[in-house]
Amino acid sequence: MKCCFRYRQFEEGLKVFAEMRKKGYTYDAFAYCTVASMLLKTGRITETNEYLGYIITSGFSLDTVSFNTIVNLHCKEGHLDNAYKLLYEAEKAGLESDKYTHAILIDGLCRTGNFQEAQQQLNCMSMTSFDSNLVAWNSFINGLCKAGHLDYATQMFESMDAKDSVTYSIIVPGLCKARRFRAASKLLLSCIRGGMAILKSDKRIVIDGLCSCGLPQEARKVQSKIRLAKLLHY
Repeated sequence: MKCCFRYRQFEEGLKVFAEMRKKGYTYDAFAYCTVASMLLKTGRITETNEYLGYIITSGFSLDTVSFNTIVNLHCKEGHLDNAYKLLYEAEKAGLESDKYTHAILIDGLCRTGNFQEAQQQLNCMSMTSFDSNLVAWNSFINGLCKAGHLDYATQMFESMDAKDSVTYSIIVPGLCKARRFRAASKLLLSCIRGGMAILKSDKRIVIDGLCSCGLPQEARKVQSKIRLAKLLHY
């Protein structure tokens, strides 16, 4: 069954699963989640929800990783209503969501252009007892950048209390895509000076961008500043 799923032979894998169930084989929550994932990938939403409902109501010990995997698949397919329904049923059954659950939902909302709801989800998370919501913030900013809402993304970036290298690797390419290379170079340097590593691709896109705008001397200055910042912070 796993081999079928691995090679994307979903129908064959589901047939094997059905035959084994008829013969009385029992499965754990992970197996049912795997099957639910395959059903979702083949567009069989009703059957997916039936399997997930069976997992939740039958007392299986469903871990957060498996749960998040299914929620993520729903969001990627644009089935946000099903994702929230699953979240409600799972939490009612005692399974606690984590920061990755919220990040997945925020990413799903951004994919459908629901940025206002995504920010509400982010604010809701901020009011809970989560130690860190950086993953969710990064998901939100990434969604804004992909949709071209760069000013909104920059505003959110500046309002963040904490940032990591992932945050910078999201906003810097976004600024470069909008040909705001000077602003991108400043953030790149700020990232290094903060003791964080930068991606070679981010450095390259900033330097190449400055050169393409007819600013080769400024590009060389940025390169020198990057080398110096690395020497001082590594």
